[in-house]
Amino acid sequence: MPEGDTIRYAAKRVGAALLGHEIESIETPHPRHSRDRWPERLDGRSVRSVDAHGKHLFIRFDGGLTLHSHLRMTGKWGIYAPGQRWRRSPRRAWLVIRTRGHEVVQFDGPVLELMTDSRTRFDQRLAALGPDVLADEFDERVFLRRLREDDPTRGIGDALLDQRTVAGIGNLWKAEACFAAGLDPWRRTAEVGDEEALAVVRAARGVMQASVEKGLRVRSAVYDRAGLPCPRCHARVRARGQGEDNRTTFWCPRCQA
Repeated sequence: MPEGDTIRYAAKRVGAALLGHEIESIETPHPRHSRDRWPERLDGRSVRSVDAHGKHLFIRFDGGLTLHSHLRMTGKWGIYAPGQRWRRSPRRAWLVIRTRGHEVVQFDGPVLELMTDSRTRFDQRLAALGPDVLADEFDERVFLRRLREDDPTRGIGDALLDQRTVAGIGNLWKAEACFAAGLDPWRRTAEVGDEEALAVVRAARGVMQASVEKGLRVRSAVYDRAGLPCPRCHARVRARGQGEDNRTTFWCPRCQA
């Protein structure tokens, strides 16, 4: 699943393609949206901002309308020059926004909806999100409060994936941040001190900010490296499913003991 850094990087690119540019057409090829009349409802409106919160992306139009996207496991944003070949089949496009210089395409996005600005503020799914790990000013106090309100027997690795506690961290950066902080992802949150929890989030925030700036990810230390030597101590990296969703957790049993 694309994580917060991927979505924020996509928001930067989408914003660069749409802000200050006249929209020539909006298309919704997927049958699910055939009766939604988005092209008519958005006709003549300019994009006033593009932003992200966690794994959610918002394209905000004049007149108080917003396109909300969540890519889940399958979706992807693409930005192309007119006539440039798309990297996925046109049959997989759910949304196409064309300007004179760009084609902004959302492929395979299971969550794509047009809503009013007020709904983006009060929608229960969005209002329940925790502080964005990539916000200009991350609210550490809210993060700690929500972490402590959660199940204290939950492993800290699993807790970091709960978007109600902190928005934007996924399985990759959970594993890498726990490794960077030297924290066992299986330790119960009740046994994790505030400074330890903040160290993990700060580690995730740092590498994710670098990913947004460069649009690239550095080679992982433990993620997807089960059975390979730890880059720090050379013990074998381990992997096992964690939490109700059984997401695979990668960690070094020696460095993160």
